[in-house]
Amino acid sequence: MNASKPETNAPAISLRGFWALIVTQFQGAFSDNALKWLALFLIAEMNLPTEERDRLVAIVGALFAIPFIVFSMAGGFLADRMSKRMVTIGVKLFEIVVMFIALFSLASHHLYITIGCVFLMGVHSAFFGPSKYGLLPELLEPKKLSWGNGIIELTTFLAIILGTVGGGWLCKTFTGQQAWSGVILIALAVIGWFTSLGITKVPAADPTKVFRVNFIADLWSQVKMIRQDRVLWLAVLGNTFFFAIAALIQLLIVSYASDVLHISDPTMSSYLQAATAIGIGLGSFAAGYLSGGKIEYGLVPLGAMGLTFFAALLGRTGTSFAEVAVELSLLGFFGGFFIVPVAALLQHRPSPDQRGGVLAAANLISFIGIFLSSAAFYLFTVTLKMHPPMIFIVIAAITLGCTVWAISLVPDSLVRFVLWLLTHTLYRIRVVGRDKIPEKGGALFVCNHLSFMDACFLIAATDRHVRFIMFKGIYEKWWVKPFASA
Repeated sequence: MNASKPETNAPAISLRGFWALIVTQFQGAFSDNALKWLALFLIAEMNLPTEERDRLVAIVGALFAIPFIVFSMAGGFLADRMSKRMVTIGVKLFEIVVMFIALFSLASHHLYITIGCVFLMGVHSAFFGPSKYGLLPELLEPKKLSWGNGIIELTTFLAIILGTVGGGWLCKTFTGQQAWSGVILIALAVIGWFTSLGITKVPAADPTKVFRVNFIADLWSQVKMIRQDRVLWLAVLGNTFFFAIAALIQLLIVSYASDVLHISDPTMSSYLQAATAIGIGLGSFAAGYLSGGKIEYGLVPLGAMGLTFFAALLGRTGTSFAEVAVELSLLGFFGGFFIVPVAALLQHRPSPDQRGGVLAAANLISFIGIFLSSAAFYLFTVTLKMHPPMIFIVIAAITLGCTVWAISLVPDSLVRFVLWLLTHTLYRIRVVGRDKIPEKGGALFVCNHLSFMDACFLIAATDRHVRFIMFKGIYEKWWVKPFASA
């Protein structure tokens, strides 16, 4: 009992540290995307042949993904071996150095050095990711983890919105004087370093952890450990799928705006990126709120179905800019419902001393997916010469297939979705004493009077996960109570 006391008292103190983390990651995500999209818009303004343009776009996407494949396990090692706060401060100092290099490349009009800085910012994010997500369960109570994930996803995608628009604004505003873009990015990096100092001090999770130079062997050992937990392994796969599809759509919007909507203004193109990111941010916030203080992976099928439907809608031709923007935002909204419970599962299920390694492995695998999405973009556009709407149809088909496969493996996710839908529409549910359910092991629910129950179904409880109870009350109303918290 005494061991749990610090956790009970921590949130009141660490909530300030949580918001410092949110501001720090917001700045990092903004600067990442501003630099990346500045490079992409500079490429778009060069009036290159379509194949050459798409080749460079694919290269930029791949260069951003490669560091996550190479360095994620090292980032996970540091997240376990050192205080995650110190890792965060260190990567912000590294970002300042990268932005000085970007200033030089932009001032001297060296496009390929600017693209190299996109790669270095990928290195920055690869080291930051495991610490960023690993800090959430150290700064928040378990019941606030879905809420915290909703906040971090909302602010991340808000940063992506502003960074994408900011990249277009920098490209247009400082035409011929891109050195000013570098100055602004340096100033933002300094602000991010300053806010990182406000993150609550946390101890190292495993100070004795040994570094493995062979990151592939390290990844393989983490994967073997993760696969022992089926739900955790499926969360890793779901995380990879989401970010691979998101990266493919992000690259696809560049050619969609140019070739389908015939938009030449980079600012207008960035608005479509912003619409997608707004949708993901709002969907993430809504999912965190609607999870009701637990990790509700019943929302995953809802998100997947929405992704499928709106990707298929974007496969139509003859649509206006406004229609495409609305459909992209709704696609992103359902993406938020998909990713929030998946991300919360990745943070909650591993033990504290394994969390950094698991998050690093999940990060690395997801960026293998992002890297492959760049290859898929090149295959679809350059090799197969597919029109952007047709690629959206392919995305819808892939999402539908993966959804059916995932539900066949974890059918209770669909049951949980139906129960969640019922408890948020037809029935008024009041859950009392959810915190009494143990974190590990089983729980027995006993009705205090038989007259309150006409029928009761089997309760299955493992790892604080009570499937469901259905009973008929004395007022002849059916109630469905899900006490679900993975």
